[in-house]
Amino acid sequence: MPISLLIVILLALSSAAYYFGRRQAVSVVGGRVRELHSLPAYNGLYVALWCGLPALLVVAAWVSFEGGVITQLVVAGLPQALTDQGPDQVTLVVNEIRNIASGNVYGDPEPAVLAAAEHYKALKGTSHGALIGLSLALALGAGAFALKRIRPRLRARNSVEFVITGLLLASSTLAVMTTVGIVLSVLFESIRFFQSVPISEFLFGLEWSPQTAIRAEQVGSSGAFGAVPLFAGTMLIAFIAMLVAVPIGLMSAIYLSEYASLRFRTIAKPLLEILAGVPTVVYGFFAALTVAPFIRDTGGLLGLDVASESALAAGLVMGIMIIPFVSSLSDDVINAVPQAMRDGSYGIGATRSETIKRVIFPAALPGIVGGVLLAVSRAIGETMIVVMAAGLAANLTANPLEAVTTVTVQIVTLLVGDQEFDSPKTLAAFALGLVLFVVTLFLNIIALYIVRKYREQYE
Repeated sequence: MPISLLIVILLALSSAAYYFGRRQAVSVVGGRVRELHSLPAYNGLYVALWCGLPALLVVAAWVSFEGGVITQLVVAGLPQALTDQGPDQVTLVVNEIRNIASGNVYGDPEPAVLAAAEHYKALKGTSHGALIGLSLALALGAGAFALKRIRPRLRARNSVEFVITGLLLASSTLAVMTTVGIVLSVLFESIRFFQSVPISEFLFGLEWSPQTAIRAEQVGSSGAFGAVPLFAGTMLIAFIAMLVAVPIGLMSAIYLSEYASLRFRTIAKPLLEILAGVPTVVYGFFAALTVAPFIRDTGGLLGLDVASESALAAGLVMGIMIIPFVSSLSDDVINAVPQAMRDGSYGIGATRSETIKRVIFPAALPGIVGGVLLAVSRAIGETMIVVMAAGLAANLTANPLEAVTTVTVQIVTLLVGDQEFDSPKTLAAFALGLVLFVVTLFLNIIALYIVRKYREQYE
């Protein structure tokens, strides 16, 4: 029985436990629900939680530790000749055993490995059967125990709310710890990188060429890790994108919320939001095959030297992609401004444009700033459009007609293929990721400051 099917069965048993618990609660008071301390639904949830939660916790713990325990038992039974060759060789043997146990046999394995694979398969089957039996027995036993505890004075609601509060707290803690784990993993690898490359060179260096030599006699490899060209390229493309997205998105939001008829709005708003659902690779194709050649040909007619891959092409298409973020969020924020503020402005003789400029826009400014900063984060983190339209050249330039690259593109480039995380070339990706994290955090701090400032003024 697959684990997924076991979980479905446990959830089905919990649903049945809810039904029987609810019915038992009504039965013990002869149908007089008012005599119960908690509603029948809480009694049903009480039994369902007793039935499902312990069994699901056992399944989760069992699955987490099963592989390691079985592997240790199998390794302990291997001949000494296979285990004395170092941890790397033992890892290879264990992988071979797992492949043979799953039916993937390559070459002519040793008899000891075949015997270990049979042992592994037998332990796996025994463990799986024990898990099924234990979890089902625990679910049925705990459900029956909870069912017998149902009494008119049972504080089922208190128990259910305590468990739900604990689950919510655990989920929140898991989310926070996941964030902390991501930050620490990036930070530790970045520290390893900065032990090889000075942080001043990384932050202020003007040349990016992370092709470090593997051998001392290797030629054609350099180790320049100045990330300023990457930061400049990222900011240039994001700036061009925001020049396109912010005015168009904001003006479209103002028109849809204040000027457009209901019929036009119901048609235009979904069509505008379709842009947000288009895959970025489609935008990349559009930029590479349509926008970039158009810019190059137009620049040639004007006597300008335009690269086949340029920051302008990537920025324009990225701005089109970001328009729905600015437009939709700004439209929702503007519509959330109380109608009383509009009526008061009209009542003192203000025109519609004056009302928008002096009343609605300032009141909606915190939400609009949040939408714009979300769009900026989206622009900074975009990869596919830049790869296809702006190229991979780390040029330090402010000319939008030249090819540039961004931080995210270089992260992808550095981590393509089989990599060993022990060289500055690979570890540089973590340093770049840390910089992106710091920039995003800084943008969020600015957004919170602006939101608090104007919220105090207009609330």
